Amino acid sequence: MRSLVADLLAVRLGEQQDELLHKRLYNAIRLSILDGSLPPQCRLPPTRDLARELGLSRNTILTVYEQLLAEGYVLSRQGSGTFVADVAPDKLLSAPVMAPGEHIDAPPVSYSSRGKWLLDHISASPRQWGAFIPGVPDVNAFPHQLFSKMQARISRRPTPQRLTYSSQGGTPELQHALANYLRVARSVQCSPEQVLITEGIHQAIDLVARMLCDSGDEAWVEEPSYWGIRNVLQMNDVKICPVPVDSAGLVPPERTSAAPRLIFVTPSHQYPLGAVMSLERRQRLLALARQNGSWIVEDDYDSEFRFSGQPIPALQGLMPDPPVIYIGTFSKTLYPGLRLGYVVLPRALAQEMKAAHAELYRGGHSLIQAALAEFIEAGHYSAHIRRMRLLYGRRRAFLTGLITRYLGPQALSDFSDNAGLHLVLNLPPEADDIAIAKRANARDILVRPLSSYYLTENRRRGLLMGFACVPEEKMEGAFKALMQCINDICPQAAERL
Repeated sequence: MRSLVADLLAVRLGEQQDELLHKRLYNAIRLSILDGSLPPQCRLPPTRDLARELGLSRNTILTVYEQLLAEGYVLSRQGSGTFVADVAPDKLLSAPVMAPGEHIDAPPVSYSSRGKWLLDHISASPRQWGAFIPGVPDVNAFPHQLFSKMQARISRRPTPQRLTYSSQGGTPELQHALANYLRVARSVQCSPEQVLITEGIHQAIDLVARMLCDSGDEAWVEEPSYWGIRNVLQMNDVKICPVPVDSAGLVPPERTSAAPRLIFVTPSHQYPLGAVMSLERRQRLLALARQNGSWIVEDDYDSEFRFSGQPIPALQGLMPDPPVIYIGTFSKTLYPGLRLGYVVLPRALAQEMKAAHAELYRGGHSLIQAALAEFIEAGHYSAHIRRMRLLYGRRRAFLTGLITRYLGPQALSDFSDNAGLHLVLNLPPEADDIAIAKRANARDILVRPLSSYYLTENRRRGLLMGFACVPEEKMEGAFKALMQCINDICPQAAERL
């Protein structure tokens, strides 16, 4: 004669649709527990008895009981049997039933003072593709198929070293490839041992600030400057001192006996205005840093893209063993999602900074780094940059022509050199470039307001306009939409320009 539990499970077993018998039985018991058919403390039949009553093998019953026991639906008491648990796991996880419109008040979240400051100064755009987003390359033009083949081949038989943490600042292959490339293309003086691979410029700046600055130390930054540098420094409690920029780049003080710990510059293409630092300024800055024990952080973010004249050599290569930390990125030359950058460290810093990087960030991406090293060594990287230089040069000329035609040559920034992936559209001093950018962003025109790059009140008004990822056939329509936004917010702007 079958037990009542066996009768219940026989019915429930027939209701289950799973192909596997043990899963059907598991679901039958579990659902019976959840709906109360098998109440708390109810004793389940012994495995031999239940197997006989249901016509199943004892191994099937044992498997199901073990699964229910592991998940907390049943309890096993030695010498007594198996019993339904007092509270099923599902009930511990389920949310309380609420009436429509009712909600539970979550406890307030308390962020640190630095966290609150950062949330108040978020500057990264929520969208990173479209006209005229600054600093974003044409990611569709990258030879993805070629690079994917390299990655696939390297990934087929990876060595254990490729699949664990990196403790040497990156893969040796990429360090060697970069050292060779930078010596030729950027006149950077370095050995592979000085190259540290990072996940972009932000991580590099964070490492430099953490390792070289104490709380309250000062750093010079260009005025205007990239918001990302300022935010990372602020989060590391480094005091930011803005230094003016003119058409020859950052203007170092004529006399100073106390230069700061760090000096951040973009000498080859000032961000955001576009000026190139003169040789006289570079030499003066190097002498100032060496005299005061300062470190110059050279951000060489897009120097590969010059559309006329000779390439501007890096500041780092102007003297032997310079007090310069040279930072670069593949985000502009390849694509941002790669999340790879690099630092050329002075010899005195290289070993300790690599050790600190491994301790703080646990480097990885070794398979991608190996593929990128091969991509560089085979000449594909230089060839890609040459193709992109031609493409971006055409797009820059097209956008310059639109601005000149609709607003006149005075609308182009007088700081702007024929380089980089963006240019600055001048606006009159009374124009609200932040409101204009907000209106344009709402129409998917992703310009950025120039005034937001300043720390002091003496701010120029304008719009940063990226052209790299905007095909010429789409550029004029987007520009006309931007013109409408300018006229909506500041009707006199077009007249003034």
